Amino acid sequence: MMTRPRVPIRTAEDLRGRRTVVLGLARSGVAACRFLADAGAVVAAYDRRPASELADAVTALGARPVRLALGVDELAAVVLLQDADLLVTSPSVSPRFSTTDAWLRDALIAAEARGVELVSEVDLFLRLTRARVLGVTGTKGKTTTASLVAAMLGRAGLPHVLGGNIGTPLIERALELGPDDWAILELSELQLPTITRGADVALFTNIGEDHLDRHGTVEAYRAVKARLAELTAPTGRIVLNHDDPGCRAVGDRLPPASVAWYGIGEPRRGRVEAWIDDEGWVVVAGERLLSAGDVPLPGLHMLSNVLCASLGAFLAGAEGVVIAEAIRGFEGVPHRLELIAERDGVRWINDSQATIPAAAIAALEAFDAPIILISGGKHKGLAYDTFADAVAAHARAAVLIGETADELAAQIGGRVPVERASDMEAAVAAAASLARAGDVVLLAPAAASFDMFADYAARGDAFRAAVDELTDGR
Repeated sequence: MMTRPRVPIRTAEDLRGRRTVVLGLARSGVAACRFLADAGAVVAAYDRRPASELADAVTALGARPVRLALGVDELAAVVLLQDADLLVTSPSVSPRFSTTDAWLRDALIAAEARGVELVSEVDLFLRLTRARVLGVTGTKGKTTTASLVAAMLGRAGLPHVLGGNIGTPLIERALELGPDDWAILELSELQLPTITRGADVALFTNIGEDHLDRHGTVEAYRAVKARLAELTAPTGRIVLNHDDPGCRAVGDRLPPASVAWYGIGEPRRGRVEAWIDDEGWVVVAGERLLSAGDVPLPGLHMLSNVLCASLGAFLAGAEGVVIAEAIRGFEGVPHRLELIAERDGVRWINDSQATIPAAAIAALEAFDAPIILISGGKHKGLAYDTFADAVAAHARAAVLIGETADELAAQIGGRVPVERASDMEAAVAAAASLARAGDVVLLAPAAASFDMFADYAARGDAFRAAVDELTDGR
């Protein structure tokens, strides 16, 4: 059927009467359904999972008039999409992602051809909010950096909310936030392709390589990341990591006045910078904040995140003294180099969020102690040779799990002792038998979690539970 193009969504009033289908009934989908229904849109929700698996999501919709199409066949879903004049997609659903089912990609392409607007929950928020936006992206370090910025703005008394890829959809707060508020948004490569506006301040932790299973090439992945900088440059500030080649490549294409640089060494490229000086002090815009030794997060990559967050918070209006206070009091976030136990002189560290080799390498380099590594998971199309070298340099032994175990064993075996485990409980038991006082047992998978777990958080929770089950004598 033909759909007449309608005015692009710019205000909440543009949603009234709009025939809208929300694709995916996870957290962002539920929030979008509630917001759209409350705004007067005619809302339907599609999810490939049946209603029996979505009871909590359905309950969360309340009594709103949302038509549910849960677990329906492809034909019924296509018919539903054909009747829509607005599609709100889950972050993982895109006509340009090879990981989206072919029939759904075709249906979305056909919808676009009819003039149907495709938006995401986060883009809908960006279009409608009056708040100032501080966006945080990067291959790794996003959650730590976004959480640290929130702590800094909170300490400074600057009104803010924290959400996005960090797990909290903000669409339902879009209309209540005012121009004095800051919306701190963690933005992933899934969310960035759909955004239509930039940020007031955009922070980049790094731009490496990840999700090649979805984007196909490193260049395509990096182009998605760069979108936030390109949209921000005309009116906002972009904070880039001078130590990172991907960030430097993006910065070379931007107006110099729009960029603020940070790095472990002084970047000497921008008007506002953050770095570690020769005496080991964290310096932001020429002001010494605290000694790098007082930063409570291990590893150079975490120190880089601190510099990024500090510079971003400074640009948002926080003063140096409160930025330093927030750093000293920051305890990190779950599943990122998280100390979960210390038993008989052995530290157990959960870095389940290290889902790519580069992140796992950074975790290995964060500790000046012998390491028993637990690693492995679902392959993401990334090479493991450099990771294998890091394991050989930093680990005393490795326990391997998941889909990538065979490849890792082939590259690591003969260089350090390797054991295999069928599940997390067995992996923790094997690591406990290998560990000695003074060792670190590190979960750093260097792979996705979906071969064995719902997500990286579930994997980290399983690690914690297995460690908790260890007897005190082990």
